[in-house]
Amino acid sequence: MQENKNEKPFIPTLGITIGDMNGIGPEVIIKSVMNPKIFDLVNLVVYGHGKVLSHYKNLLGVDKFSFNQTNNAGQIRYNRLNVINCVEDIEVNPGEETKEAGALALAAIQKATEDLKEGKIDAIVTAPINKNNIQSDDFKFPGHTEYFTEAFGAHESLMFLCGERIRIGVATGHISIAQIKDRLNADVIRKKLELMLKSLKKDFNIGKPKIAVLGLNPHAGEDGLLGNEEIEIIQPVINEFKEKGELVFGPYPADGFFGNSSQSKFDGILAMYHDQGLIPFKTLAFEEGVNFTAGLSAVRTSPDHGTAYNIAGKGIANEQSMRSAIYMAKDVLLARRENTH
Repeated sequence: MQENKNEKPFIPTLGITIGDMNGIGPEVIIKSVMNPKIFDLVNLVVYGHGKVLSHYKNLLGVDKFSFNQTNNAGQIRYNRLNVINCVEDIEVNPGEETKEAGALALAAIQKATEDLKEGKIDAIVTAPINKNNIQSDDFKFPGHTEYFTEAFGAHESLMFLCGERIRIGVATGHISIAQIKDRLNADVIRKKLELMLKSLKKDFNIGKPKIAVLGLNPHAGEDGLLGNEEIEIIQPVINEFKEKGELVFGPYPADGFFGNSSQSKFDGILAMYHDQGLIPFKTLAFEEGVNFTAGLSAVRTSPDHGTAYNIAGKGIANEQSMRSAIYMAKDVLLARRENTH
């Protein structure tokens, strides 16, 4: 198919939810857009409140930062940041956990989700929330991943942590360690592997992905001496995918796998539980890592850090993870467009 040289490049419109306004979300948003060249690649709409960004602009002493306030994402101005006020008024208190901050975070997520469903924006980038103060009758979820999974009608999704040199998904996410043994079964692992394979092909343009599966127990069970989950649950699922011609290998002992830098040999890694995946990921890719929700019809990314109340408003937050989340949302959108043609 010949390229149409007259066709304008696709510049997606991304919605950025403000997250907890008393955390570092507003600061990393401001820092991420200080280089105007970003607007050559994406249009950006912050869902939150203009007062929040003005407050942090003054705290940070940033002179060359401005934004356009609008009531409708369909009427944004290009080549600059846009802001939609999602509540009437707010009071910003950096570093403090307040109900008001939770209410704004939720209002921003709800409005951005509505606009994404209506086609006014193309994807959502979420700044970090406080999972405690956002809880309400409208938000009874452990985090963003579960909220968006329900909001977009997906039966399953995958928390997929992505960096330049490593991608890790988790079979079980925001649950207690005590619940892992009861929740982990062959069907769960099978579904997460299917989501990872599909995402690597569709969202990352990897034609024949190579995936490593980690064991649950120390030393991957040591042939049943330290646990039978590898023999009874994990290995049979891996064998199923191998029989279908997929490059799925394991189960690997987690400590030795990362100790030997084996992650560099694979396109994706499936960890059995949250910390098994996120500890090595944040060790290797904390400053530039992105949390991507694979398996949704919509595109949602997020920086891989939390609200960091202890440094909020101090001007020392690193914006690289937020900037990477913005660029990954754009890249995934472009990959999906290519793969539908």
